[in-house]
Amino acid sequence: MKFLRVDMTHQRVNVEDVPQEYIGLGGRGLTSIMINAEVPPDCDPLGPENKLIFAPGTLSGTVLVNTSRLSIGAKSPLTGGIKESNVGGTAAAALGRLGITAVIVEGRAPEGDLYLLEIDADGRATLVPASEDKGSRTYALVEKLLAARGADNAVLCIGPAGEHQLASASIQSSDADGRPCRAAGRGGLGAVMGAKGLKALIVDRTGKLQDSVADLPMFKKEAKIFAKAVKEDMFSGYVLPPLGTAVLVAPLNAAGAFPSYNATNGVFDGWEKISGETLAETIKERGGRTTHMGCAQCIIHCSNEFVDTRGNYVTSSLEYETIWSMGGMCGIDDLDAIATLDFLCDDIGVDTMNTGVAIAVAMDAGYKPFGDSQAVISMLEEIGSATEIGKILGNGPTSVGRHFNHQRVPAVKNQSIAAYDPRAVQGMGVTYGTSPMGADHTAGNVIDKNLDSLGGSLNPLKAEGQVKVSREYQIEVAAFDCTGLCLFALSAAKTNEKAGEALLKMINAKLGTRLAFEELIELGIRVLKAEREFNRKVGFTAEDNRLPKFFYEEPLPPHNTVFVVSNEEMDSVFDF
Repeated sequence: MKFLRVDMTHQRVNVEDVPQEYIGLGGRGLTSIMINAEVPPDCDPLGPENKLIFAPGTLSGTVLVNTSRLSIGAKSPLTGGIKESNVGGTAAAALGRLGITAVIVEGRAPEGDLYLLEIDADGRATLVPASEDKGSRTYALVEKLLAARGADNAVLCIGPAGEHQLASASIQSSDADGRPCRAAGRGGLGAVMGAKGLKALIVDRTGKLQDSVADLPMFKKEAKIFAKAVKEDMFSGYVLPPLGTAVLVAPLNAAGAFPSYNATNGVFDGWEKISGETLAETIKERGGRTTHMGCAQCIIHCSNEFVDTRGNYVTSSLEYETIWSMGGMCGIDDLDAIATLDFLCDDIGVDTMNTGVAIAVAMDAGYKPFGDSQAVISMLEEIGSATEIGKILGNGPTSVGRHFNHQRVPAVKNQSIAAYDPRAVQGMGVTYGTSPMGADHTAGNVIDKNLDSLGGSLNPLKAEGQVKVSREYQIEVAAFDCTGLCLFALSAAKTNEKAGEALLKMINAKLGTRLAFEELIELGIRVLKAEREFNRKVGFTAEDNRLPKFFYEEPLPPHNTVFVVSNEEMDSVFDF
């Protein structure tokens, strides 16, 4: 186990043993606890005192399937609070196989300087000047880097948006095909990377220096049990492979929970044109791939490869959240247009969700008409060029709302909501408001408990039971995010008792511990407490845990409901 501390101020890389207080932590647990301990809460997120931490999970780099999720943490320039942004691809597995518990980027390079951080197969890290890469978009950059260094490398990089330090800037991660189409999108951490003067992190994927597993035979035995459960699980094994996350378009629209036209309606008339079923049919007709391994060691294959009418690659993967943000939210019902917009976001390096909502707010304010995909393409190019309006759009929906003096801004802590309207899925409103991360789609996604079509038991239009389920899911996810496992594998762990037991046994086999299930729950609570403590030190209060006013006042068609969970109930979420 080792830390790589990267001093951008003096261009030095130091290798150190993991301090005692961080031993056993990985992923989100490590990034959040370290940020709370080491980052001054009053620091400028784009200043030298902030830290940018890349942490694979405790199980990343092992033989276990679906363990290539990487946590990236910092103080967010978007929310002003703590942030963990989670990304797939190949980097987490590569770092794990080198026994690197975290890469901690500190300080700030001299103004105008830009660097690459290269980590070779022996775990040696070197900072390399990259002035010639200034302004590069991510696809051209990654193609160049892999051509020079070999395809067996993982790349994490920023595009022009990160260099311009825009608050919606993402960090793009290369997938199994070497394309920078996986995004640590939320929270603007690409801006932090740009402020540090780091253009890309390149990690050799052939390293074999991973941390020892305390009980390897036990680990391998339980890994097989877990993998079998993931393949046999209804959601991860049968629903996701043919349709990906786009499978959610139909049920969310049917539930009146698909926020459209800047969250003025819960249904989208053109939903069938952009549904998962239509997406799969279109890809098949054109010779693309409906099922695709985007992340290292993935056996779910929820990714897809969207191609144009001539069979040429456009983007991967076209996922539910992007279909919503660039589709229904902006009034666009054309999959080709949405795929092009997805590619541009990845290439420029911006979060599709925050950016799509920012554009929807601008449309709602009258800047451009809903449904005009060419106008959206032009707006994205403005972001890529960092024009005056491009900077406003690239800094997210709250920035756009201020510029146009427009009040309907669907964001919490300046971060956009996800593809579930809180007036139609009340539990998502609880998570949006109370998550330390701002409005978030993974921190505690409760749609399975709210929608009949997904087996839900709660009335999605009522407050009853929503706080409890959001609390439970937020704790659960905070613990799970420490492992490096994909959240889609969580379904198997929750529905299959043997898989849940196997996961606990693997953690113990890896670390040489005897943790009980209750202690994993305590880990989730510990992570959330650290995140909330940092935000309190920043100055966040209960008022920061509220939804925008219009969610309480504007009824959402077709149910014509508002958000009804009381402030008192919201304030009780973290009574633990």
